[in-house]
Amino acid sequence: MWLKPEEVLLKNALKLWVTQKSSGYFILQRRRGHGDGPGSPRVAWGAASRRLVGALDAVLDSNARVAPFRILLQVPGSQVYSAIACGATAEEINQHWEWLEQNLLHTLSVFDNKEDIVSFVKGKVKALIAEETSSKLAEQEEDPEKFREALVKFESRFNFPEAEKLITYYSCCCWKGKVPRQGWLYLSINHLCFYSFFLGKELKLIIPWVEVQKLERTSNVFMTDTVRVTTANKERDFSTFLNITEAFRIMEQLADVTLRRLLDNEIFELDPGLQDPTQITKRDLEARAQNEFFRAFFRLPRKEKLHEVVDCSLWTPFSRCHTAGTMYTSDSYICFASKENGCCTVIIPLREVISIEKMEDTSLLPNPIIVSIRSKTAFQFIELKDRDTLVENLLQRLKEVNSGNPLHCNNLQNNNQNSLAFGSMCTLGDAEPTCLGTETSQGKEKSECEKENNYLLNAEALRADFHQSSMPGLDFGKSREQIKESLWDDHFVEYGRTVCMFRTEKIRKLVAMGIPESLRGKLWLLFSDAQTDLASHPGYYIHLVEASMGKCCMATEEIERDLHRSLPEHPAFQSETGIAALRRVLTAYAHRNPKIGYCQSMNILTSVLLLYAKEEEAFWLLVAVCERMLPDYFNHRVIGAQVDQSVFEELIKEQLPELAEHMKDLTALASISLSWFLTLFLSIMPLESAVNVVDCFFYDGIKAIFQLGLAILEASAVDLCNSKDDGQALMILSRFLEHVKNEESLLPPIGNHHAFFSDDQESSPVTEIANLIHDSYEKFGDYSVEQIEHMRYKHRIRVLQSHEDTTKQNVLRVVIPDVSILPEDLEELYDLFKREHLIRCYWESRSAVSERHDPSRPYAEQYRIDAQQFASLYRLLSPWTCGEHTDLLAHRTFRLLDENMDRLIEFKGLASCLDVMYNGEMNEKIKLLYKLHIPPALTENERDSQSPLKTPLLSTSRPLVIGKSNGDAVDYQKQLKQMLKDLAKEKDTKTEKELPKMSQKEFIQFCKTLYSMFHEDPEENDLYQAIATVTTLLLQIGEVGQRSISLGSGSDEFTEDLQPEASASDQDAVFTDTVKTPHKDSQPSPVTEGDWTVSFEHILASLLTEQSLVNFFEKPLELKPKLENAKLNQYSLRTNGMSCQSRSEHAKPSMQ
Repeated sequence: MWLKPEEVLLKNALKLWVTQKSSGYFILQRRRGHGDGPGSPRVAWGAASRRLVGALDAVLDSNARVAPFRILLQVPGSQVYSAIACGATAEEINQHWEWLEQNLLHTLSVFDNKEDIVSFVKGKVKALIAEETSSKLAEQEEDPEKFREALVKFESRFNFPEAEKLITYYSCCCWKGKVPRQGWLYLSINHLCFYSFFLGKELKLIIPWVEVQKLERTSNVFMTDTVRVTTANKERDFSTFLNITEAFRIMEQLADVTLRRLLDNEIFELDPGLQDPTQITKRDLEARAQNEFFRAFFRLPRKEKLHEVVDCSLWTPFSRCHTAGTMYTSDSYICFASKENGCCTVIIPLREVISIEKMEDTSLLPNPIIVSIRSKTAFQFIELKDRDTLVENLLQRLKEVNSGNPLHCNNLQNNNQNSLAFGSMCTLGDAEPTCLGTETSQGKEKSECEKENNYLLNAEALRADFHQSSMPGLDFGKSREQIKESLWDDHFVEYGRTVCMFRTEKIRKLVAMGIPESLRGKLWLLFSDAQTDLASHPGYYIHLVEASMGKCCMATEEIERDLHRSLPEHPAFQSETGIAALRRVLTAYAHRNPKIGYCQSMNILTSVLLLYAKEEEAFWLLVAVCERMLPDYFNHRVIGAQVDQSVFEELIKEQLPELAEHMKDLTALASISLSWFLTLFLSIMPLESAVNVVDCFFYDGIKAIFQLGLAILEASAVDLCNSKDDGQALMILSRFLEHVKNEESLLPPIGNHHAFFSDDQESSPVTEIANLIHDSYEKFGDYSVEQIEHMRYKHRIRVLQSHEDTTKQNVLRVVIPDVSILPEDLEELYDLFKREHLIRCYWESRSAVSERHDPSRPYAEQYRIDAQQFASLYRLLSPWTCGEHTDLLAHRTFRLLDENMDRLIEFKGLASCLDVMYNGEMNEKIKLLYKLHIPPALTENERDSQSPLKTPLLSTSRPLVIGKSNGDAVDYQKQLKQMLKDLAKEKDTKTEKELPKMSQKEFIQFCKTLYSMFHEDPEENDLYQAIATVTTLLLQIGEVGQRSISLGSGSDEFTEDLQPEASASDQDAVFTDTVKTPHKDSQPSPVTEGDWTVSFEHILASLLTEQSLVNFFEKPLELKPKLENAKLNQYSLRTNGMSCQSRSEHAKPSMQ
């Protein structure tokens, strides 16, 4: 087929291609390894090269595979050639060659200029491939058929349950050492799978996303662009993708979604389209990536769903021209970003829009629309594709917003139990507010006034009431403030003063200089778009205050404890006015969003917000910070802050390599920075300087904190490189930050009360905050939102896995003192336990996952498994192999360990059970077996079950004799009598809780278990004989007790009536459900079945009389081989079992 002309360097291609034909302008080449017979001399050019070329040739499938033949356009005198055609067969490529000879070769001779020849040929070829290209595109869009083929292969090769949905697949190479293995990479909702059948060898890899610890694009010696997947035990490199960028983006999304769904389900909220893993598609993941970027770039609420992304141009009055860029439309916003980074950004909430109109289409203004807003401003967009549909959709969403029923809150019945409802107000499950009811505006205003009077909400920012006007140097500060205010007024005139203002590089420079005190609160509201939330939800805050005040819970207790620690040096928080406002805002937010509630550092941030904003405005600013500007920061694990801390560590390595080289372990520096992110420098920098940092944060988001942190480290780099330890480095940074001043501030000088001080009174140079911020933008301001979001994806994996490692270490620390299992074996056992939990969670609903995994619980209780999962582990790990009886014993063991009867057990239960089986004394093992055959482990149904065993054993009527070495048969009745006396005495002196006695049916089940445990043991015959003897003895002991109870006599008297003789017909199986009657000569009184009992002490004493049984229970057992086998087989056995189960369940309806 014809190819779009692309330049190739023939010099570098000679090792891969052989020239077969050439003319003055064209060359026909064949790929090495195609068409070479076994005896061909060309085959001897190197085995390694052949393998590599063969792998490359097999990388792509069908039409997309590297073709073995091609035609190049040759420019005389140049080393650069252009590929213009390729073919899968010699016949196909020869047809193209003949066409060139007949139609172009003679024509080219008339051109004198080489460039004209190239242009002419390329134009002809492009015309030829136009129709072919369109047909190929149509084929690619008809993906279902090819995808179905890939799905069939995926299911047959990996045998997952049907719920394991395949998302997409790619042809690529997996590197095994220095050798590439060509094959297929399958990406499913829970796994990364690779299959290769290469040179007669089959390779299968299954990597669960939840076990991925690092996912990155890297390079190795052989390939310049590789995807590296790192797990706890191995690194895998994948390369030679058709589109590595797309493949990596999908892998990144799948890893992020799956890890957060399974490991971070405490706070993580999935987009609606991703709630059901079985319905996720490649398109959904691509849409999620686009949505995440959109919300991060414009810092919009999580509920916003992106609808259209359209290239267009926007009229920018300040530059008197149309600026090329992209329009983004969502549920409640129209946003614009220029193609030139930082040139212009606009955010238009639909609630600010009055009209959206189409203008007349002209050559100067193609496809224009006008968006008019309430501030009597209009935005003109042109060059909009599919304008009519876009305008229609925008008008529909505008109507929804104006009617008070946005698209994203039309399903209120799905609110979770933590959502709040005050009268006609409601919130979504993720604690985002929706809309108020339909009460009239007059009524609302009246009720709000009454409530404000009742609660005395602050109508002004606290700085207005607690401003000090007698500070030295205040006149200079006031003049500087006036200059700034004048600059801002000029800016507002030109760029707008509402939330819909044009945001350009100029406004960033004004923000870096410091926002004037009089404008700070208002601009924070505009930059964060908290102004839109405030205007959209009148009365919402006062409703929350009314509902939350006076209620006591853990959050309110923590709030009360921290109230007087919030800027205690500031006069506003030395009075009840400031303290009461802070209490109301924090309590209202904790009531609004119970998932977050209250976290430390929220008090410091909120107190600063109250200084510059009204109380209700401060509340909405807090909402903006906690729920969209710093996502996942404010919860008990502070995952978001730790992710950014890890990103910051990477930025240090990139931007400050000398400092990173000196401080080999950057963990200490990154740990110091945690408070920077959580409090936006408010807790470690003087307040008058830190508020300038908050200015930049509200305008630029987390990027401002990253770049300022780098600027601080660079300014302190020399001292840090000379520091001797982490403690000294901490003191250097604390001293530096304490001396960051703001000479222009009108605030009273308030140092931070969390600073570290040392005896070293060495003076530090003063740093001006404006200069520090300017340096941060100049030197480190190049990072884009997209880059930061990609780094967050990468480091979130590491942080979540680090939390999992911490959980594991804490669980092991709790369990190790209570068991005798080796620590390394216990660690492997924990990994198997957790994997068993995850295997089940892969294909269950999120509610089922959250039941078994709760990060808020104590470490030892975070992961739990159910009976089916326990049975699977029991089969793999138990030393007591009982054949068909194993599953029954596993479920009894589970019921025994499930003390709180919630049908789930923790790791400690499994570890303690296996510890008894492998390391316990004989009496502990027998006690465990005994407990497994009495309630609650043994149920009534199991007690009455029929025995699957067929081998007849001795009955109670068989004489009790012990074979001695001298051949004499010794009557055993006297020994039995003495045993009963000893046990009675021991029972009287025993202080611990006595185990319940075992009934005859329970005893029969106990015997079944013992019998099944001895199967295939080397001493099987001896063990059967021994257990038969012990069983006979115990049955007679039980009968003695039964007779004693029925006749009211002591056991001593009745022992003498035991009959030593028995008929052959009485030698029936022990394991029957009917109770054997005593010998007819003894004529016992009729008794009920329940009177027959035997105690644990009886059983233990009887078993101790048989040396073969003692040897069996006391022989040393190794757990490690079982663990190794389980590691190899757990995954395949469980997935295969679940796959068969799901298929059988799926087949049931068709069988009816």
